[in-house]
Amino acid sequence: MTTTPVNQIPRHILVPHDFSDTAQAAMSFAIDLAIKLGAKLTIVHAYEVPSYGYPDGVALTAEVASSIRKAAETALEGVASRARRPGLEVQSLLRQGPAWTEINASAREAHADLIVMGTHGRHGLARALLGSVAEKVVRTAPCPVLTVHGPETSR
Repeated sequence: MTTTPVNQIPRHILVPHDFSDTAQAAMSFAIDLAIKLGAKLTIVHAYEVPSYGYPDGVALTAEVASSIRKAAETALEGVASRARRPGLEVQSLLRQGPAWTEINASAREAHADLIVMGTHGRHGLARALLGSVAEKVVRTAPCPVLTVHGPETSR
């Protein structure tokens, strides 16, 4: 695995976004940082299509999967539109799969120098049950990761 040197100035920042206030706090930080550094910004959203097991197999219609994708595309484009600033290159990327693996894959494929992502700051049972996407990304990312806490109400 190739990693980005810590002393390199980021020129491409990847921002995972799950449409939460915490992700928006990280987005605001990343926008300011990208403008100051002259870096481009890629916003990535990873979604998973739920599957339900039934005795006769998995039940999920193509219509449901398509509507989930369409809703994610629309929400991501809204986030990207709000992020655009004069002189700031903003791209959006929609991925399907577990968030932490898709974030890391996106960072590798886009040659991102830095990931800026929100962390909900969950503890105890909530963290054990929900997992920590940020923690998994920090441990496995191909480049440095900067985490940003969201608003107090999201913790």
